[in-house]
Amino acid sequence: MPKKKTAHPHRVAVIQYPPVLLHRDKTIKRGVQLMEEAAEGGARLVSFPETWLPGYPEWLWRLRPGDDYELTGKIHGRLLENAVDLKAAHLKPIQAAARRLKQTVSIGIHERDSEFSRGTLYNTVVLIGPDGEILNRHRKLMPTNPERMVWAIGDAQGLRVTETPAGRVGALICWENYMPLARFSLFAQGCEVYVAPTWDAGSSWVSTMRHIALEGRCWVLGNGTAMRGKDIPADFPERARLFPDLEEWFNPGDSVIVAPDGKVVAGPLSDKHGILYADCDPARASVAKRTMDVAGHYGRPDIFRLEVNRDARSPVDFGSH
Repeated sequence: MPKKKTAHPHRVAVIQYPPVLLHRDKTIKRGVQLMEEAAEGGARLVSFPETWLPGYPEWLWRLRPGDDYELTGKIHGRLLENAVDLKAAHLKPIQAAARRLKQTVSIGIHERDSEFSRGTLYNTVVLIGPDGEILNRHRKLMPTNPERMVWAIGDAQGLRVTETPAGRVGALICWENYMPLARFSLFAQGCEVYVAPTWDAGSSWVSTMRHIALEGRCWVLGNGTAMRGKDIPADFPERARLFPDLEEWFNPGDSVIVAPDGKVVAGPLSDKHGILYADCDPARASVAKRTMDVAGHYGRPDIFRLEVNRDARSPVDFGSH
């Protein structure tokens, strides 16, 4: 039986910088620069926000149903062109940087499914190891409200905790973190570092991150995006109408790092761009479970039972003949 890898104490970095919205290659270039900055800060695990590549679709909350139909299509076309096709190696520069910097990287992307229709997008978080290889791909289980105009629902193939040099890492995206069974599935796999990329912010969200740390007895990286009107590129369709106040922080970010005892050790970082750092010892997660382990000695499997269906949600089966 192979020996379990031991994750040593290390520094984590939570990136709270905006992407170059709807520009995949420019955002990737910025991402590599931020990874290098995080490496200078000693980080061995680096987290980017929800759909950071090439940017969260904030326009969904600003467009008028019906009246903005054509504009919606125009923006969506730009998004499709700049989404990430994993089979086309669009993440290769990020993977190469992870290998060069010896970092484990969690990054949120708009994933374009090239296997079937090529017209479907997923809200995906990708975990990359320090060897540059993709370790896991998790697609958001349920897009929230108008997000369903952009993303398809994901499946549980990537609902996994992955062993890395930075600890056992799992991730849920934004309001997936309000799904108790999804959280429990990660706790049951021994999650030590719980990554929560999001577009949400505010005191209630920070409270949620603290609750998850206490509930799962794990480190929590709550990773938001801080953006102002001036962070929207000038070539964004009808920017002046959709984002009229260039100085407005329409998302404060509120990124936070929480220890397994529920204490905030970095952040919240509000209304500013930056990188949060914290020293993280994955072993603290196991020790913290001495008093409560919801998927272990504090559970009641004789009363409650969870089943996770990891079958792929394939729209067609062409068979083998």
